[in-house]
Order: sequence, then C-alpha cells, then structure tokens
Amino acid sequence: MKKVLLATIFAGAVAFAGEANATAPAADANATAAKAAPAAAADSAKGKTLFAKCAGCHGQKAEKKALGKSDVIGGWDAAKVETALKGYKAGTRNEHGMGGVMKGQVAAFSDADIKAVAAYISTLK
Repeated sequence: MKKVLLATIFAGAVAFAGEANATAPAADANATAAKAAPAAAADSAKGKTLFAKCAGCHGQKAEKKALGKSDVIGGWDAAKVETALKGYKAGTRNEHGMGGVMKGQVAAFSDADIKAVAAYISTLK
C-alpha cells in the first residue's frame, strides 16, 4: 500500500514539474515580445520619418513609379526593399536606370536606417 501511495505521489510530482516547465518558455516568449514591441514601434516611426524623403518620388503610400520609371514599391516585403536599397547604396543595382539617383538618396542611410525604412515601406499596401 505504501509503495502504491509513494508511486502515485511521485507520478503526480513528475506531471506537475512537467507542466511548470512547459509554461516557462511561453512566459519567456511573452517577455521577449513585450520588449520587442517598443523597439518595433520606434523602428516604424524612424522608417516613416526616413520615408518622407522618398515620398516625393514614390508617393505617400509608395504607390507611384518614381520619375515615371521605377517599379511601384508599395506592397514589397521588407526583405525585398532592404535588398534593393543595399544594392543601390553599394552601386550594384541599376533598375530602370535609377541606380545613380537612388545611390545618392540612400548614401547616408545606415544599415539600421535601411532596415527601418524597408519595414515601413512593407506596411504600405
């Protein structure tokens, strides 16, 4: 009888410990997400500010072909925008003859600036 009782207590303790450990990663994920939210909001605000200089050619919602030549960039995902901007900055991209113009526009952008403006542009649909 004592063995059955001890086995039951032991099994319950193991099950309880397993449940406690199963919820720990979720709590860590929630804490990480809570920290990331203000950073994402700051990046979005920075991206919006940086995009103001782009809007003259690309439109407020990135809905225009810049100078009547480029692709409409509204709706592009952030990775595609980031790749394009890095290419223009490096001088290795020249889509629709816009390489020189765009190189000048993004020359002063840091990698963080490019990431922020790319994230913002990806929200414009």
